[in-house]
Amino acid sequence: MAFGQPAGPPATARQVQELLALLQGAGYSDFRDARGPMGFTQRQGAGKFTRDEAAELIERLQDAGTSAGDGPSPPAPAARTSAQARALGRIPAEELAAELQRRGWIVIEP
Repeated sequence: MAFGQPAGPPATARQVQELLALLQGAGYSDFRDARGPMGFTQRQGAGKFTRDEAAELIERLQDAGTSAGDGPSPPAPAARTSAQARALGRIPAEELAAELQRRGWIVIEP
């Protein structure tokens, strides 16, 4: 496979149209508009997807639309957090503040 080439067959025109309709329903004007919030690559921002990518995104957007109740809302940005950041997110703020103070930091409540 050449550098920068997608791994798999291209998405069908029907998949691309359905994906665009779902993105527009979520409040984006086009693929480029949704690129940052959805975590698209430059290739995907230009509307070029593999069949697997398109199927996964369609499913994700449909799931977000049905769970919202009164229509689709813009999905949350793709989370790219490390295991360490996820572990810190589960610790209560009071414990984190106490540990920082123990290490000499000054902690102020927001």
